[in-house]
Amino acid sequence: MTIEEKTSPYDLIIIGGGPIGLACGIEAKKAGLNYLILEKGALCNSIYNYPVNMTFFSTAERLELAGIPFMSVGPKPTRTEALDYYRRIYQLFQLQVNLYETVNTLQKEGDLFSVQTTKGTYLSRKIVLATGFYDLPNLLEVPGEELPKVLHYYKEPWPFIGQKVLVVGGANSAVDAALECWRKGASVSMVLLGDEVDDNVKYWVRPDIMNRIREGSIRAYTRSRVKEIFPDEVLISSPEGDQRLANDWVLAMTGYRPNFSLLDQLGVSLALDEKRQPCYDPANQESNVKGVYLAGVVCGGLNTREFFIENSISHAASIIQDILVKNNP
Repeated sequence: MTIEEKTSPYDLIIIGGGPIGLACGIEAKKAGLNYLILEKGALCNSIYNYPVNMTFFSTAERLELAGIPFMSVGPKPTRTEALDYYRRIYQLFQLQVNLYETVNTLQKEGDLFSVQTTKGTYLSRKIVLATGFYDLPNLLEVPGEELPKVLHYYKEPWPFIGQKVLVVGGANSAVDAALECWRKGASVSMVLLGDEVDDNVKYWVRPDIMNRIREGSIRAYTRSRVKEIFPDEVLISSPEGDQRLANDWVLAMTGYRPNFSLLDQLGVSLALDEKRQPCYDPANQESNVKGVYLAGVVCGGLNTREFFIENSISHAASIIQDILVKNNP
């Protein structure tokens, strides 16, 4: 689609080109709405940024859109299989998606919304925010975190062969990184806030990491935290007191959080508790701002373990049905 200044408004602009954004696009197209999906990166950018060898917790059929079968080689689909499946969905439905176009500002102007991006300005009658949560890492907020040895995103183990790697965190991303790096020849330690890795670690992976820790192949510092990071070591606090660990790399797998800036610009209210959950009606996904809908993980605020692809796909149909009802009272 040619980028140009839009004077004729869209019926719907969907911000986010992941699986949920694509699901909203499919429903909008079926309903005959004039829609546009805006994605700041590649198609399904969050999945693209997952670790290369990541395997989903869900089965393939639970990730399907519009009844199109998702076939995977193993019982759980891989990142690559998911990227290819959603690529086929995008092509099959000929969805209107502008890739590598970042939304900078959103404003409500009367009954319309003005959407200013890096490539143009659009008007729309309705907005769907399906922006996920993978944009902003939860920072350690310690001195030295800005050093180039500190990474908040992990892709693959090859750069860490023969290196001393400290993995911070005990959830799935941290466990996957620790095991992969150890198996490729890194000396791996983990810093865990609790007594062991998280309970929600994938059931077929958890015994593996627990056994590696028990046998001492991977050293786990439990009930510990990072205090400061230096070019060649890391200072941690532990029940045994402060310890300095020789170190080449820190993989800070401490989770991610949604970017609330677009919600703030539109005036979407956030809960005042620690979850910071946006205000919306779960019956139709409309926020407290009329015409602004929320879909997918963004609905959970900082509680990023409540919404997933498989339990958010239904948001698309709820949103489009509500738009149609309100367009034809």
